[in-house]
Amino acid sequence: RHGAVKNEDTFKTSPFHFDLWFYFTLQNWVLDFGRPIAMIILPLEWFPLNKPSAGDYFHMAYNVITPFLLLKLIERSPKTLPRSMVYVSIITFVMGASIHLVGDSVNHRLIFSGYQHHLSVRENPIIKNLKPETLIDSFELLYYYDEYLGHSMWYIPFFLILFIYFTGCFTPVAEESRMPAAALLLVGPSSLYYWYLVTEGQIFILYIFTFFAMMALVMHQKRKGLVLDSNGLFLFYSFIITLLLIAVWVAWLWNDKILRKKYPGVIYIPEPWAFYTLHMSNLHTAKESL
Repeated sequence: RHGAVKNEDTFKTSPFHFDLWFYFTLQNWVLDFGRPIAMIILPLEWFPLNKPSAGDYFHMAYNVITPFLLLKLIERSPKTLPRSMVYVSIITFVMGASIHLVGDSVNHRLIFSGYQHHLSVRENPIIKNLKPETLIDSFELLYYYDEYLGHSMWYIPFFLILFIYFTGCFTPVAEESRMPAAALLLVGPSSLYYWYLVTEGQIFILYIFTFFAMMALVMHQKRKGLVLDSNGLFLFYSFIITLLLIAVWVAWLWNDKILRKKYPGVIYIPEPWAFYTLHMSNLHTAKESL
């Protein structure tokens, strides 16, 4: 029975999944973080603006590999998890990531035409002078599919699956609650990627609620005499370090007036690519003009 929890596997402990966590970290950095970089640095002649970019092919590979890795991670859980919820989450994840692929492809290609990510759609010089003005509405719709609907359908199932897996990462054996050297090597790159995911995806609320749910579960299980195993510790510490990195990022850009205008409100977390188009791209232009 897919949704049932078997008594005999409730307290089984899995060894640290170095292979899966390594593949996760590698493909996240290469296929997700690396896709806009590949699009920018590779010659434009290889990937014309009216064709998919190298980053789009990276995104396509990510949309296939990540669901597979998530399923393999769930399969290795020492606890039988609710399969129906996992399958629905995977399906929604693929739909959201695919929607994001289209919107993100167009938005990133607009950089070559002068689009500036630190400005809103209507404030961009290449957008606000479009005629007829209804075209601006179409670009705002594209932005909505990319930044809101696509991100929601992509990241909510992603964090839900990680949390579902996390619920099975408890053991009554205190000696098994430690991180091996392999985990210590991966926790830094993993945390840094989650920092990028939360800031660029603008999903701090989703991330912090997931983190609070993890903390609540840890305290609840501790009352039962259960502690996190190596895989649970890896996820938990990754989220803790991610929170510290976000705090440093926000403190560094706290007084940036332009980014403050782009990200008003109580929660101020600028996107790395908005910072790039505002500061770094101008720096590169200045160097090329020398």
